[in-house]
Amino acid sequence: MALPSAATNLRRTLADPNGFVVAPGVYDGMSARLALAAGFDALYMTGAGTAASVHGQADLGICTLNDMRANAEMLANLSPSTPLIADADTGYGGPIMVARTTEQYARSGVAGFHIEDQVQTKRCGHLSGKLLVDKEAYTTRIRAAVQARQRLGSDIVVIARTDALQSLGYEESLARLRSARDAGADVGFLEGITSREMARQAVQDLAPWPLLLNMVEHGSTPNISAAEARELGFRIIIFPFATIGPALTAMREGLEKLKRDGIPGLDKELTPQMLFRVCGLDRSVQLDAEAGGSAFEGGVDLREK
Repeated sequence: MALPSAATNLRRTLADPNGFVVAPGVYDGMSARLALAAGFDALYMTGAGTAASVHGQADLGICTLNDMRANAEMLANLSPSTPLIADADTGYGGPIMVARTTEQYARSGVAGFHIEDQVQTKRCGHLSGKLLVDKEAYTTRIRAAVQARQRLGSDIVVIARTDALQSLGYEESLARLRSARDAGADVGFLEGITSREMARQAVQDLAPWPLLLNMVEHGSTPNISAAEARELGFRIIIFPFATIGPALTAMREGLEKLKRDGIPGLDKELTPQMLFRVCGLDRSVQLDAEAGGSAFEGGVDLREK
């Protein structure tokens, strides 16, 4: 009997009045493996992290659908039953492209994705100066995604994000989210919430529609913990910089040490074997043995010197 898909698992969690999703941001295979090993039940593919890691570029609409789908597919299939929520930016075009994005994400194993109302040359939601399409164009994007999901018979969760708060205010943001909800979006996402009071009010104003909180530390939104977000009434919280932030700090410090001392000076436990075990080495060896292979009969661990 086939196991439920990650999208079905995400839908079941959202259907449970007590269900709550905490998804750390991941941007590559290793960060996803570490998040899974830490025991998280969902992951979030950050668009900013994808742009930074794949292209070495800021989150300014650099990534294409192909970039994002390829990264999302790899991440989603590291643990096919664990929901991956993925950034889908603007949907990468008009209704036809939004439908294509939905189809490709669904077939790649993504459990849920969010589409926003910025213009095609978008930017990170926690940068200023964002430009928006009108409410009608935004609603068309959401409707195209919902219709594509229905045609596929997929459980993929459509999350409607609005970036209107910064330039058009709270009431227009609510109007856009309500329009997206009426078009069939499963979850709402008010980007750039600026206070706890606003966070609580948004949940109340859009109840019982489930809302997602984007917790970007040191951005527009005050620091809100997962427990507090749940108390405020949110159903999903994502932490986009949860892995790429510490990775940036650690890599910068390590490279500065290498430049200064001529050797990285890694901790003793950071062996090649340890790195590869994080990335599934032991399972790969087991798969080879179960199939009758003998490539790893001698083991993979070096003898002590």
